[in-house]
Amino acid sequence: MFNGWLIEKTQDQSQATFSQIDDDALPDGEILVEVDYSTINYKDALAITGAGPVVRSFPMVPGIDFSGRVLESKQANIAVGDAVILNGWGVGESHWGGLAERARVKGDWLTPLPDQISAQQAMAIGTAGFTAMLCIMALEKHGVTPASGDVLVTGATGGVGSIAITILAKLGYDVVALSGRTEEAYEYLTDLGAKRVLPRSTFSVPGKPLQKANWAGVIDVAGSHVLANACASTQYGGVVAACGLAGGMDFPSTVAPFILRGVTLVGIDSVLCPQPLRNQAWQRLARDLDMQKLEMMTKTIRLADVKHHAKALLNNQSQGRLVVKVKE
Repeated sequence: MFNGWLIEKTQDQSQATFSQIDDDALPDGEILVEVDYSTINYKDALAITGAGPVVRSFPMVPGIDFSGRVLESKQANIAVGDAVILNGWGVGESHWGGLAERARVKGDWLTPLPDQISAQQAMAIGTAGFTAMLCIMALEKHGVTPASGDVLVTGATGGVGSIAITILAKLGYDVVALSGRTEEAYEYLTDLGAKRVLPRSTFSVPGKPLQKANWAGVIDVAGSHVLANACASTQYGGVVAACGLAGGMDFPSTVAPFILRGVTLVGIDSVLCPQPLRNQAWQRLARDLDMQKLEMMTKTIRLADVKHHAKALLNNQSQGRLVVKVKE
């Protein structure tokens, strides 16, 4: 038996409970992992609280991320004792995830833990930091450099935003942070490296199809009007990396930014990202992320306290990264 969160569905409602789970209940997979750390992402919070239809089958152990060591392996290239990371691949949605002391998964889903990163740091990074790096790599791929101009980061106090700001600042970019908590988060965001902090309210209402050209690049976690206004205010040849829908799944925009300014809108997916790109992103994180600043934005919590913190995250009462210490 091991400890973990289990989401079960009764009639039309789902309920997450902290439970004792039998080893025999674990799903199929070639690799059994002893989970050391996990984390709470926005998607996890939706699943745990039942606020969004994230879970696709029941019962489900939530947690789209984990780090730990291999206990059993049926795959030749993965050995017992290997330190590994998992993020994405539908784990925590359609396959049991990381908010439990053990996980059984497919070997192809695992990424080796880089030598420069500890298991705890890997979960301080998590899917949020992995996604932030994919966004930055997309900006770079499309020619955005520090000399190109300001880069706007929306949802700045969240996990993706916080890590994106930290990495961009270290790489020499001038970063403008967009936040719904401008005054209380100003010091936090400028300490991470933001040059300016703007209120989200100016972006979260309908705007003109084309606006003053401000941004060489954008990393957006919000969608909806925020994404539309970001595209409308991106400069000629600029790049917008869209990776989230915290503000809504709609995109109330026009084609004007794309055909009149040559703006590129790049979609970022962290779930089914191919393994070579995953490895590249994690190696870049090991090199380009300031681990002292990562520690500054990270809070470590107990596994048993996950539901409380998930509710706080959805209520915009949390900033930075929440790491879950799975093993007491």
